[in-house]
Amino acid sequence: MNSIDMSPVRVVWIDLDDTIIDFHANSRAALANLYHQRRFDILWPTVDNWIAAYERHNISLWVDYSVGIIDNATLRLERFRRPLTEAGVADADARKLSPDLDPQYLDLLAQEKKLIPGAIELLDALRGRSLTIGVLSNGFADVQHRKIARAGLTDKIDITVLSDDIGVNKPDTRLFRYAQSRTPWPDNPSAHLMIGDNPATDIGGALKAGWQAVWFNPKRQPDCPEGAAEFASLADIMRAL
Repeated sequence: MNSIDMSPVRVVWIDLDDTIIDFHANSRAALANLYHQRRFDILWPTVDNWIAAYERHNISLWVDYSVGIIDNATLRLERFRRPLTEAGVADADARKLSPDLDPQYLDLLAQEKKLIPGAIELLDALRGRSLTIGVLSNGFADVQHRKIARAGLTDKIDITVLSDDIGVNKPDTRLFRYAQSRTPWPDNPSAHLMIGDNPATDIGGALKAGWQAVWFNPKRQPDCPEGAAEFASLADIMRAL
């Protein structure tokens, strides 16, 4: 489906990472800097080896975090402890090192500011239609606000709602209901539209909450959630809106 009924929409919510901010590219740049600063060449022969190890564990942990199997602190410890022990670091040493690596990585990540092509144009187009613009993200509060500021998006966003605000993650409908409550349309799901790249957390959660949903699918993955519109670029979304 590639049609959007904008007539009832008053608030457009947008996922942050890999929807308007190029998290994938920014994270890899931060991980490369961490590799060199921490001399990880003694553990992994190349930057790519290190990034692949980190991402494999981080992706698995985020799946568990999104459904509430693990908490924030466990994710942030384990995404470094696991690749370190896998590379031969003693578990006790990895547990001591990991709490220092996480904030260093997040600081490096917050300095990166690459955006998804068309992000600024989409936000400006929404602003031109006098729509309220919100960010709805599962990211950590201590870094998401810095990323928004670093990317120059602060003045383009009216409301930022993060999973950290109430301790639940997308696709839990409680987070979508909380986001609604932050607007002048707290009891009207049809006034809210979600744009995101994750078909389960962004799109599935929005549809369950009674919102319209637009799946940003640049990789052209199959199986668009039923009831959602699907577009391969932000420019296509902007034209459809």
